[in-house]
Amino acid sequence: MPPREIFLSHAAGDRRFASRLADELARRGIRVWYSRRTVLGAQQWHDEIGKALARCDWFLLVLSPSAVRSEWVKREFLGALQQKRYRRRIAPLLHRRCKYERLSWTLESIQQIDFTGDFARGLRSHPAPVDG
Repeated sequence: MPPREIFLSHAAGDRRFASRLADELARRGIRVWYSRRTVLGAQQWHDEIGKALARCDWFLLVLSPSAVRSEWVKREFLGALQQKRYRRRIAPLLHRRCKYERLSWTLESIQQIDFTGDFARGLRSHPAPVDG
């Protein structure tokens, strides 16, 4: 069954990659909650993030050195880990090599999708059905 809506967690330094990914998923008919496009200026970020985490059924985590340092990425990831809806529906995407275990020790046990070499290959290996 295709995802109803994907929560895309990323650091500000990874916006270009996150935008490309969100565009590609949307092109394939998959709804993506992406803060850069979804949260309007006057809205409270934390409230909108909480609503999206409660609504989405997949959680994509863009991994990079920026993500490892991001307080908000960590909060979003920990929020997803606490919700049963995301059990077996968390996909860490390795955008740039990093010490991701500093973000969370739990990442060792979740299969990662490698986007470091080839974007298209990474997209094809995603565990959620993204081929529309």
